[in-house]
Amino acid sequence: MELTFKVVRLWWIEINCKFLLRNVNQMTWQDWEREDGVNRTVNISQVISSSNESEAVVTAAKIRRGYSRLERLEANLRRVRATIREARNGNQTQDSDYVPTGPMYWNAKSFHRSYLEMEKHFKVFVYGEGEPPLFHNGPCKSIYSMEGNFIHMMEINNQFRTRDPEKAHVFFLPFSVTMLVRFVYARDSKDFTPIRKTVVDYIDTISEKYPFWNRSLGADHFMLACHDWGPETSFSVPYLYKHSIRVLCNANTSEGFNPSKDVSFPEVNLQTGYINGFVGGPSPSRRSILAFFAGGVHGPIRPVLLEHWENKDEEMKVHQYLPGGVSYYDMLRNSKFCICPSGYEVASPRIVEALYTGCVPVLISDHYVPPFSDVLNWKSFSVEVSVEDIPNLKTILTSISRRQYIRMQRRGVQVRRHFEVNNPPKRYDVFNMILHSVWLRRLNVRVREE
Repeated sequence: MELTFKVVRLWWIEINCKFLLRNVNQMTWQDWEREDGVNRTVNISQVISSSNESEAVVTAAKIRRGYSRLERLEANLRRVRATIREARNGNQTQDSDYVPTGPMYWNAKSFHRSYLEMEKHFKVFVYGEGEPPLFHNGPCKSIYSMEGNFIHMMEINNQFRTRDPEKAHVFFLPFSVTMLVRFVYARDSKDFTPIRKTVVDYIDTISEKYPFWNRSLGADHFMLACHDWGPETSFSVPYLYKHSIRVLCNANTSEGFNPSKDVSFPEVNLQTGYINGFVGGPSPSRRSILAFFAGGVHGPIRPVLLEHWENKDEEMKVHQYLPGGVSYYDMLRNSKFCICPSGYEVASPRIVEALYTGCVPVLISDHYVPPFSDVLNWKSFSVEVSVEDIPNLKTILTSISRRQYIRMQRRGVQVRRHFEVNNPPKRYDVFNMILHSVWLRRLNVRVREE
């Protein structure tokens, strides 16, 4: 999918969405310099000879007083963009932990340089307002565990978190949609007003206490939600939906998800709070099952899958309920392909479960943007099947040669590190990949003082 990028001017904020690494070959990097429109070598005599005398006085005053902290921060981001651009055609940077390489990445060199630049520069300010359980808190042992996991790791992080908001590139809104649903929403009421009011009140509080939300109209702020109602929650505040970086599991373009501004991150079902015992599986030659799925019937896609394949073919192990005594994770580990259909919402924890166990994910969904698609080329290590092609699913999978399957499986094992949940976080794991995706979106935003 080719993205079309354009500059959107919002008062004194300019959002330039042409920096996703997937599209690095289409970038016109000189445009960044032209759009920045800053001449650091200008002198007083040049300014005073300006045809606009009032503008000249203001600019001269700025030069005399020096540049603000925001201007210096933005200047540093310009240098970072140039560094990443140069990495595309340069030598591979060495790294003692991991060097991204291979077709799993749209541009491995650019990604690696961007990640290293993030580690050197990126700073996040976490708003301290709000009390648990709605704020600074979240689930860590459920299908929505990434909400609580990220909030917790961000709160205790010493590398990226800054206590000085003037040094921050982005500002994190630490509310948990899962907790809002649990404690604010009246079950079965179908009344979203209490959740909406809570978010509105929170934005009002931080915008009155700090200048940063109003300065950027929310463009350098981000929220994170794995609950299905994450997108709906963002609609509570128009600027939160339109301008802010929304980090969502439910990355559905038909519901307003914007890949150039928003971030898709994986849904991970941490049943015990840890991934110990869930990662790893046999080699491709020891996997006897062609394809596997087991799960409840909800949403429009799964009934179609079950109608065509449940108990219809010995090579296609498709079940609504597993037979007694059969281990779900053993089935994953013994399967070549793991079918990952959307349910009520587009995201599914089965994608990560497949990658964890060395099974090639088969994505069946409509309007879904897979996690970290700005960096990862999903077609190199997964299979995408349209809903219309579900009747042909076995034909599609058996048409993949053994050689190609082994390549895809090995690539999936290599990128698995980007989906692993670690405590404390490790470089290139899911926590750091979420931050990297936010970092990329921040590189697409230029904030100016009024």
